[in-house]
Amino acid sequence: MALIIRSSAIHAAGCYTTTPIRKGERVVEYGGKRVPKDKADILYQDRFVTYLFCVGNGDKVIDGFGQAMFINHSCDPNCETQEEDERIYVVAVRDIAADEELTYEYNLYDSDDDDMRCYCGAKKCRGTMLGEEEVKRRKKVAAKKKLAAKKRAAAKKLVKPRGKVVKKSATKSKKQPTKSKSR
Repeated sequence: MALIIRSSAIHAAGCYTTTPIRKGERVVEYGGKRVPKDKADILYQDRFVTYLFCVGNGDKVIDGFGQAMFINHSCDPNCETQEEDERIYVVAVRDIAADEELTYEYNLYDSDDDDMRCYCGAKKCRGTMLGEEEVKRRKKVAAKKKLAAKKRAAAKKLVKPRGKVVKKSATKSKKQPTKSKSR
């Protein structure tokens, strides 16, 4: 099978096959330098674009290099990734026609970005490249923040502004009629 990189309607450049690929067939390995995740976080903190893929228990990443780094995300992918011995392979989840762009679900989860919008154009596009578990996690965090903000606002309403305190007598005083002296 031959893969080529060319312009993509999804995002910038994409990876395409020039020959048909059968379901279950390995398409390409996601290759690149292995870097400890904590070091990668520091090395790439100021980069706008990275091609990092977590492997193993998440303590290492592959700094993507090669054709696989051009495979774009889709909410309706024709491929998936599979890990074997800390190596990542892109595998076809259905038959893929020649000249078709290769895609897989990124399932992003380790990003500081608030918005990882998806532009795949699939009919069932989820609108994000984040994985479903990450979307749920972020919703829980947002709900907790919202609840905390409501509690703070409610607490502010209970605090009365300081000012002059006027005590009221428990009994009402009746004004005694004044006697007038007549001359």
